[in-house]
Amino acid sequence: MTVLDSRPDVPGDPHGRMMTPMEGPEALISEAGVSMAPVEDLGAGRGPFWLDDWLRANATDVLAWRRHIHAHPELSRHEFATTELVVTLLRAVGLKPWVLPGGTGVVCDIGTGDRCVALRADMDALPLTEDTGLPYSSTVEGAAHMCGHDAHTAILLGAARALAGAPELPGRVRLIFQAAEEVMPGGALDMIAAGALEGVERIYGLHVDPRLEVGRVGMRVGALTSAADLIELRLTSPGGHTSRPHLTADLVHALGSVITGLPALLSRRVDPRSGTVLVWGAVHAGQAANAVPQDGVLRGTLRTADHEVWTALEPLVASSVESLLAPLGVGFSLDYRRGVPPVVSDADSTALMRAGTEAALGESGVASTEQSSGGEDFGWYLEHVQGAFARLGVWPGPPAPQSDIHRPTFILDERALLCGVRTLVHTALTTLA
Repeated sequence: MTVLDSRPDVPGDPHGRMMTPMEGPEALISEAGVSMAPVEDLGAGRGPFWLDDWLRANATDVLAWRRHIHAHPELSRHEFATTELVVTLLRAVGLKPWVLPGGTGVVCDIGTGDRCVALRADMDALPLTEDTGLPYSSTVEGAAHMCGHDAHTAILLGAARALAGAPELPGRVRLIFQAAEEVMPGGALDMIAAGALEGVERIYGLHVDPRLEVGRVGMRVGALTSAADLIELRLTSPGGHTSRPHLTADLVHALGSVITGLPALLSRRVDPRSGTVLVWGAVHAGQAANAVPQDGVLRGTLRTADHEVWTALEPLVASSVESLLAPLGVGFSLDYRRGVPPVVSDADSTALMRAGTEAALGESGVASTEQSSGGEDFGWYLEHVQGAFARLGVWPGPPAPQSDIHRPTFILDERALLCGVRTLVHTALTTLA
């Protein structure tokens, strides 16, 4: 297995820090480490001693794992090679991981005892073509790690191997390497169905945040992300000539009525404090300017930050669509696909994660963060156990630009990988203490 390092003729990384040229044409992943440019460990010296020692000796391995995964992305439910890599690296330090029945996704326990805390990372890539110019860019056309899941996987691998070398743990740490976060309703449901949360008292996760400076972790009590559902509405009409709309059912007019009317209705029937928003993303109907089409389709996403509102949205949307279309004479079918619940971090788990982050990175390492309208299937875990989710800063800071996720140009500061390892390790130790 190989991972490409920065080109020898490139004196710096994308963020301007000097890099050491490679000793050969490629860097090998091995127990002896890899020939790669080191990155600064922003939490160095904060201990425990075995974690400092492990990161000092293996930091470049963490980078190598991330770069290999980045260069070889796999889409949701096809993360077979990534799963194999995770299993191989866990077994290499004496751990006993098991793979979900579908062949993607890994669960593994470290330590012994009745108490168990879980750490989760997602592994899938996005159906995008990368445009970063990095020497370890995606080698797969139409697939790229533009959401940072390659970093999440490498961070959890680093935390796992560091914890595996700890002199003693006060309980068990369960590692959850999850497939298919990018598709609704999400691979978290597969993990839960397979028993990944059995015996777990709390669960934690991190997600890269390109708006937050590296070395900081953003967290908040309560909703961090929103529920995200998909709506697909198909309309049918006998069709006809646009000169005689009174002799048919005007399908395009009906689509327009729903496009403007449904968001307006919801804004009056849902508590505005819930952050509920419906946005249409696609509409298709007809070809000719003088023909009323016989069919059309409307697709959009409906998001809310309120869990109670989320449970009531499907019947509310169905009744509202029916009332809007009833006078217009068109036929319709509504496909309402529930996505993921909001991620809601409880106060106790957030306090534990905050304490772990402060131990890992210092008091300045903790930042507040805003709620997002984005969806994240980590919310499914929190339907079953308490836990907290946080945002890991990956922005190098000014004057570097902020490169948003889900874009072909997304780049992260690799110093964040070591910050992530420290944060997860300390959070687990703090929770089990």
